Amino acid sequence: MAAVAVLVVLAAAVLAGAEAQCPAPSNLRTANGTCICAQLYTDNSPYYDQCCGGSALVVYPGSDVPYMPHGWGTAVSSLVVSTRCELTIWSRAGKKGKSRSFGASTVPRLQEVRQGLFSNWNNAIRGFYCQCR
Repeated sequence: MAAVAVLVVLAAAVLAGAEAQCPAPSNLRTANGTCICAQLYTDNSPYYDQCCGGSALVVYPGSDVPYMPHGWGTAVSSLVVSTRCELTIWSRAGKKGKSRSFGASTVPRLQEVRQGLFSNWNNAIRGFYCQCR
């Protein structure tokens, strides 16, 4: 009986991981087909196929957000930028500090993106601007 419970838990973990896989940049669309500029996610994982999980912040074209929404200032661990779009992020509120731009791409682990000599972009986005062509 305990072995069956372990298998159920393992199956649930595998299914949860499958749901957390990052979408392709070309698949960022709303239900009615409108383009989404980017999506920011709270969770990542040492396993790339389990990144882009947790809560998702949908970023629409033209979004200019100098201050992150409540609860997102230290939360973004992975992101996806749609095709023909560019997301610029800042390390300090008010679009100050270090900045970085991402074209159409999937970044499953922001901890692997250097911000400087001793830091990375994991949980470090404090503002953003997203535009699409």
